[in-house]
Amino acid sequence: MPWLHLLAYAFGGAFLANAVPHFVSGMMGRPFQSPFATPSGEGLSSSTVNVLWGFANLVFFYLLVAQIGDFDGRNPAHAAALGLGMLAIGLFAARHFGRFHGGTMPERS
Repeated sequence: MPWLHLLAYAFGGAFLANAVPHFVSGMMGRPFQSPFATPSGEGLSSSTVNVLWGFANLVFFYLLVAQIGDFDGRNPAHAAALGLGMLAIGLFAARHFGRFHGGTMPERS
């Protein structure tokens, strides 16, 4: 199994995890940060933009996971690569967006 397949699965996991908040926020009619807002990644985009961006992330996930190699969810290496991609983008998003929504704990002095 080429390591590039595992890298594709990790990026696929990142796109899958990124799709969830955008698609769900959009379906709930709520604005949410997106790369298309001003400033990019910090400002709010409309619910329609977020549904479209969430769906685009699902397409990228599909292309990276279903169309590259032979992804098998029962293969520990495949599942780990996908999960690590999800975890990485999840931790990044928690730190980045936590400062806007109160999710980042204040530093102790």
